[in-house]
Amino acid sequence: MKIVKLILKILIWVGAVLSIVLFFTVNWLLSVWSNLTMDELVYHLTTSLEGTNVTMIRDYIVFYGIPEFVCVLSLVIVLIVLKKKKKRVRWFYLATFLGAVALLLYSFFYFDNRMGFVKYLKAQYIPSTFIEDNYVAPADVEITFPEKKKNVIYIYLESMEMTYTDREDGGAFQENIIPELVDLAREGEDFSGDSDILNGGISLNGSTWTMGAMFAQSTGLPLKTGGVNANYISSQESMYPSVKSIGEVLKDGGYTNELLLGSNASFGGRRLFYSGHGDYFMYDYIYAQEQKIIPEDYYVFWGFEDEKLFQFAREEATRLSKESAPFNLTLLTVDTHFEDGYVCRLCEKKYYNGDQYSNCMACSSKQVNDFINWLKEQDFYKDTVVVLCGDHPTMDSDFCLNVPKSYQRKVYTAILNSDVEPVNGDQYREYSTMDMFPTTLAAMGIEIEGDRLGLGTNIYSDKETLIEKYGTEYCNEEIEKKSDFMNELNSIELNDSLVASIGEEATITPVDKEDGLEIDFKALAVFKDVDGFKMLEAELQRPGEEEKVVVSLDGYNEEGDYYYNSEMIKDYKADNAEIVVYFIDKDDNRYVLKKYSSK
Repeated sequence: MKIVKLILKILIWVGAVLSIVLFFTVNWLLSVWSNLTMDELVYHLTTSLEGTNVTMIRDYIVFYGIPEFVCVLSLVIVLIVLKKKKKRVRWFYLATFLGAVALLLYSFFYFDNRMGFVKYLKAQYIPSTFIEDNYVAPADVEITFPEKKKNVIYIYLESMEMTYTDREDGGAFQENIIPELVDLAREGEDFSGDSDILNGGISLNGSTWTMGAMFAQSTGLPLKTGGVNANYISSQESMYPSVKSIGEVLKDGGYTNELLLGSNASFGGRRLFYSGHGDYFMYDYIYAQEQKIIPEDYYVFWGFEDEKLFQFAREEATRLSKESAPFNLTLLTVDTHFEDGYVCRLCEKKYYNGDQYSNCMACSSKQVNDFINWLKEQDFYKDTVVVLCGDHPTMDSDFCLNVPKSYQRKVYTAILNSDVEPVNGDQYREYSTMDMFPTTLAAMGIEIEGDRLGLGTNIYSDKETLIEKYGTEYCNEEIEKKSDFMNELNSIELNDSLVASIGEEATITPVDKEDGLEIDFKALAVFKDVDGFKMLEAELQRPGEEEKVVVSLDGYNEEGDYYYNSEMIKDYKADNAEIVVYFIDKDDNRYVLKKYSSK
């Protein structure tokens, strides 16, 4: 009876602590990321968080971690005070249990109400062929480069929306806080036709966070995760290896690709994607440190600020322009990232009584304009297309609280120095950020058979975009659903880095028992693409002896995913044993998963 009571008390304490942590964590997530989506949350839970802004972690600890500790400590103090009064202690545990249940239920329903958690889960079990039915693989269409190839400078503007303009220009604010960008949109092309209302791209599901947005604009596809593939996405040599992106199209055309950003490129899988899709040269915060371009201890916001980004961009564009190959210089700004942005020395207190985020947006608008003005003075500008595109709508928790829900928020979009004009130049087009893939190539004078790539449409053409054909709501609903086709596109390729990564997660524990040697794996998932599978074996050998003991490890197949359990090796002692576990593919190639030596 005492053991049962002890177990119940332990479970109540565990439940209480978990409910408190979950309550504060949910509130932190939804207060900091007001527009967080399940797609984004799942993605970041399954990819590298290397390079995360340290201030976010610090703020969580200060504003949420400490209150969590205080709540738990308070429960401990109350229990100590009541310890001598058994009846009250019973009431304490009952109240704690009920309180934990209430907190858990509140957290769940609050999270579900804001994030659509249940709706998301249901969608993962409802298959849709929408993506497959509308996908055009770049490898299947003819892409023709002009005789005189144009360079492209593609600038992802962090969290930049057309929303920030005034109502007269089609925005949702009383005052236009990005006047320079508005002028650039009017000078260039935003596909608003004859309308005075400025236009921009709609961020559909799978493109509402930075990596999702960059993936969508580069491939014409939403960034979807799920299943075993998601667990090992960081171990791949390429994200979505069978998908062809704008980087690969341009590389095939003889272009030099470069990604320049003021944060760690590894965050969110950006280094993985761009290195595997176009062999981009990475000029990020880490590179700037290693090359002593910035001091080793220099760190502001996410790395280095946009003032330095545009300074380095001037240098890189000049250097690239002197090479024989045409270039694709891709930039990602960072100062307008949530929460409230980064105030640099160039920022002025100009808008909304000194509101920090407004002034960071205004500062970004001015810096982009200054960079464009510098470009126009360069000899290579006449041969260069400039694409300015917001990556996604802002995630700042309160900046757009007064924007009506009926207002369609769009990211800022402008193409400068395009080689072509829209076929229907007077038409106001409805398009998504995925349409930027073929549209950017078309702006460079590159002809695309059928004017479609990925799920994207060349907006310069007269072809319908998917939003024009199906509507935004329908596109979002279908994209959110399970897509076997997307899983196939992201099939895991067997390679040394993948196998090594899986091996790091496996534990091999030799135990000297009367029975012999036990090899224990912790639910080792190998890979989803079973075409390469043959067997998993362990090879045992004593140092200095030629004789080896080879055993096949048992496992099971669950819906195409292979898992491996433990295997008891009879009559082999663990002392001084060497163990090598290796994977054998169908071509009899061996990949070492794990080595163990008890010497």
